[in-house]
Amino acid sequence: MIQKKICLLGSFAAGKTSLVSRFVHSVFSEKYLTTVGVKIDKKVVDLDDGQVKLMLWDLAGEDDYTKLRTSYLRGASGYLLIIDGTRANTLYNAFEIQQKAQDTIGEVPFVVLINKADLIDSWEVSEADIIQMKGRGWIVMQSSAKTGESVEEAFTQLTQMMV
Repeated sequence: MIQKKICLLGSFAAGKTSLVSRFVHSVFSEKYLTTVGVKIDKKVVDLDDGQVKLMLWDLAGEDDYTKLRTSYLRGASGYLLIIDGTRANTLYNAFEIQQKAQDTIGEVPFVVLINKADLIDSWEVSEADIIQMKGRGWIVMQSSAKTGESVEEAFTQLTQMMV
C-alpha cells in the first residue's frame, strides 16, 4: 500500500480541523479547538487501483502567511487549501499561502475547498472570486464540514491526482 502526505493549509478558523474530523471520524463538533503546531491523522482511501494510506497534516492556521511553517510542508504529495466562505480575508490569504507552499514544495496537486457551504447566505467569497481561482487552473470545490458536503469527494479527488 502506498502512503501519501497531505497538508491542510489555510487561515485561522477556516475549518481545517473540522474537515479532517469529518473525513476521518465522520463527526462534526460546534466546539472550536485551536490547532497548535500540527495535528496528524491517518486514513486509508480506496481507489480503483488499490488503497492509499493518507497521512493528514492539519497545520495551525495563519492569517499572517509569512509565519507558515514551511518545514511541515516538506514531503507533502499534495495539499488542501481551505478558505472560509464567510470571510473574504481568508481568500486573499489563500493566494499568499498557495504561493508559499508552491515555493516550498514545488508543483504538487492541490484542491481548494471553500468551506462553510451550510452558511452560503453569509458568504463573502463571490462567484467572481471562484471564477478567478478556476481561471488559474485551480480545482475549486464548495464544502461543509458540518454537513459533510464534498468532504469525502475532495480528499478522494486529491488522492487520485497524487497517484
